[in-house]
Amino acid sequence: MKEKDMKKLFALLLALVMALSLVACGEKKDDTEDKTDDSNPSTGMELTQATDLVIATGGTSGAWYPIGVSIADTLTNVDNNLFVTSEVTNGGVENARLLGTHAANVGFVNSDTAYFATQSEDAFASEPAYELYGLANLYDSVLEIAVLADSGNMGIIVFLVTLGIMVDLMNKGGGSEAFGRWAKKTVHTRCGAQLLTMLLGVLIFVDDYFNCLTVGAVMRPVTESHKISRAKLAYVIDSTAAPVCMIAPVSSWAAAVSGYVQSPSINGIELFLKQIPWNYYCLLTLLMIVVISLLNIDYGSMLTHEYNAQVKDDLFTTPERPFAGDDEYETGSKGKSSVLDLILPVIVLIVTCIVGLIYTGGYYDAESEYVGDFMGAFSNASSGAGLAIGSMLALVFTFIYFWLRGAIGFEKSFESVPQGFIQMIAPILILTFAWTLCSFTRNAMYSADFVSNAMANVGDLRMFLPAIIFIIGAAIGFATGTSWGTIGIMAPIVVSVFNYDVEPILCTIGLAAACSGGVMGDHCSPISDTTIMASAGAHCYHLNHVFTQIPYALTVAGVSFVSFILAGLIQNVFVNLLIAVALMVGTLLVIRAIVAKKHAGIFAEMAEANKAFAHYRY
Repeated sequence: MKEKDMKKLFALLLALVMALSLVACGEKKDDTEDKTDDSNPSTGMELTQATDLVIATGGTSGAWYPIGVSIADTLTNVDNNLFVTSEVTNGGVENARLLGTHAANVGFVNSDTAYFATQSEDAFASEPAYELYGLANLYDSVLEIAVLADSGNMGIIVFLVTLGIMVDLMNKGGGSEAFGRWAKKTVHTRCGAQLLTMLLGVLIFVDDYFNCLTVGAVMRPVTESHKISRAKLAYVIDSTAAPVCMIAPVSSWAAAVSGYVQSPSINGIELFLKQIPWNYYCLLTLLMIVVISLLNIDYGSMLTHEYNAQVKDDLFTTPERPFAGDDEYETGSKGKSSVLDLILPVIVLIVTCIVGLIYTGGYYDAESEYVGDFMGAFSNASSGAGLAIGSMLALVFTFIYFWLRGAIGFEKSFESVPQGFIQMIAPILILTFAWTLCSFTRNAMYSADFVSNAMANVGDLRMFLPAIIFIIGAAIGFATGTSWGTIGIMAPIVVSVFNYDVEPILCTIGLAAACSGGVMGDHCSPISDTTIMASAGAHCYHLNHVFTQIPYALTVAGVSFVSFILAGLIQNVFVNLLIAVALMVGTLLVIRAIVAKKHAGIFAEMAEANKAFAHYRY
């Protein structure tokens, strides 16, 4: 073999190595590279006789050109006697022609284009079949992120749309108005009004949007009658929306989180259930509402809002009055409404969703291993399909219920279908983007594999990872404003770092930390969807809600951070939960003592105003 031929062979091999190391491009058709004039095979590069090796690349604006230039420069620098040229072409079709006619030695060609060139098809139909040899397949497969093609994801979207329709239907039927009327007659104290707001939020645990829309509409007149500031109402709504949904097994959040978890060792729903007692931020947030309501604890800018509401009869504090004049309820078409119009549809929704979940888990399937096994079927359930089935059944019931009650007519009831769908457009878009982000980070960026390898030799420091995961999740949630997106990023990483077969408790704590962090960041973020919805539900100026909630959220976050450190070390669910509760209550008592001493005059005025208001009211 001649020396020149040896050089060419060496150059070809080196070009292959360089291509593999510089790029992963191949099978997916690149429109930029294939813009060529099929009717003129001669268009494109002009070759020179001095060239030892010619690389046909593509247009200067495409991906192939800089790669070809880099390969050519590298090969030329390797051997001064070897001259390699990268030539601009019109793309893959022309490259195939140049290779087939031996006008180029190496070229970038898409696999489908190469096939057509060897078969005289498509753009090469009028040309002879070219003999082409492939050096390598640089990209084995095309990554396609199609989250809406997944039946489980579509089931969750159906569930959300159905919830939106049910919320609007219950408002039109007068259910919200009836509950608010009953509450105003029944609740006699500020503490009772706050706790009832929380209780209603806990009852409506199936979705945070459903929660915010319903609780805000129902409890505004109740809290207003007890001089509770709109900022305080927004905080209670926000703190019983996402936290409740995150620890409720029958909710859109459970379906979303279980879909993010892809582990061969455990079903997503089962792991979601196991993380509930470790989810400190959500649990302690609910505990905090109870404690501050019973002990009348307020601090930070919230204290100013509560002082103005109780002493100055100003529920807003700032000049902004959003949603002014928009506090009227819809009543039934014949003035018929009762508390049952709100409570019964929600109860039916919960029951039918549970039935739908165990149905998809094989509870009623005689051939399933989980037939008759409630917990087994629930753990094995397809959350998207189960919630979609259950919500559709509940929606049909709600329509028929209001028709039979005569509370709303047939035509008006179906106005709720488009209006309910419109209410849920925002969460559907957020969830779709969260799924896309989750799929991209998992399948394209391999973030879980990267973190798993990075943490492979951390040893005993693994015990502190849940606390670190919580902080990272909170930061991402605050920056993005979406807990769903945050958990979509963090959950695959958690199940990759902690092998459930080897470290089941740490894996569970890690997922709880990711969920807690996502909710915490979402709570503090001014661009969060649930924060905005809570402000809208309470008719509170949005920035007032954000600034008054942050001190409360940071208090719970601090206790949660310490609790996750202890959880990684102790790893006993009951002991750790008791410690977390004790830390939370103790922290609030300390804050109460400090604030009461610092603002003694303010609290005295508030107590006097409440005493006078109670005397006037009763």
